[in-house]
Amino acid sequence: MIFSRFFRRQTQPEPKIEAGLRKSRRGIFRDIAALFERSEIDEELYEDLEALLIQADLGVETTVALLDNLRQRVRREGIKDPAEAREALRDEMVALLEEATRNRKVKIYQRGVPFVTLVVGVNGTGKTTTIAKLARYHQDQGRSVMLVAGDTFRAAAIDQLKVWGERLGVPVISHTPGADPGAVVFDGMQAAFNRGVDILLIDTAGRLHTKYNLMEELKKVRRVIQRHVPEAPQEVLLVIDATTGQNGLVQARMFTEAAGVTDIAIAKLDGTAKGGIAFAIARELGTPISYVGTGEKVTDLAEFDPETYVDALFFGDDEEA
Repeated sequence: MIFSRFFRRQTQPEPKIEAGLRKSRRGIFRDIAALFERSEIDEELYEDLEALLIQADLGVETTVALLDNLRQRVRREGIKDPAEAREALRDEMVALLEEATRNRKVKIYQRGVPFVTLVVGVNGTGKTTTIAKLARYHQDQGRSVMLVAGDTFRAAAIDQLKVWGERLGVPVISHTPGADPGAVVFDGMQAAFNRGVDILLIDTAGRLHTKYNLMEELKKVRRVIQRHVPEAPQEVLLVIDATTGQNGLVQARMFTEAAGVTDIAIAKLDGTAKGGIAFAIARELGTPISYVGTGEKVTDLAEFDPETYVDALFFGDDEEA
């Protein structure tokens, strides 16, 4: 099956995103493309499309909203050819993602003022590995980086961050397990200013205790950060595990509300055949997706772009695989 017969390729997918979505492209989204080989647009096509979109982790609400928009467009534009309907689907999927990314703030990096990224998320989502990938991303942009082991409740988290720091040649500020996270962050902020660091990446505890305690803990960390840089943290990044699908959204809502999340990173995208989770995140959380983890290597992180993402779900070098 050659996908270029079915969709007009709008953009050249970023290689990392294209590779990260290989499982999805070869699985459910191949089946979605095949639906539009039919001779007419009928109710059965919509029903089959609904089932596949839900299976792809878009979730019921997002799927219904997407199909409602597609139906309206088909009626409004008098679309009869399934090939045109699939083009409309592609456009509606891009529009859905763009709605969330519209409010993404422009990141301003100032020499002499640390750009502070507070990284939050449930343990096991790939948070620490994402921090390492972000560190490498900024290094590739010519920025100096420092890490802060703010998850003091898990000795393993501190050790893992130190290992990444050694591999990347990046300093790591840490205390002993059980120490006050605020004290570690204070030392991190001081060190960042003393060494003229551009980017400060702060790990935080991923425990799902009560929402109140989580909020209070993060408020304390914020106060410590803002004593040094009033506008910081300039980025509060929530890491979501793509392989958890809809189950991850419940936890994500809690962190979004409690932590004042500004950006989202989808980790382990290469580990799922259900790349539709990005659409559910965009619609149900409304928070911009900024990064996607596309593999296991430290360089496997890509900036998120709606058109690139959608086209990578349907196109790739493995089109005939």
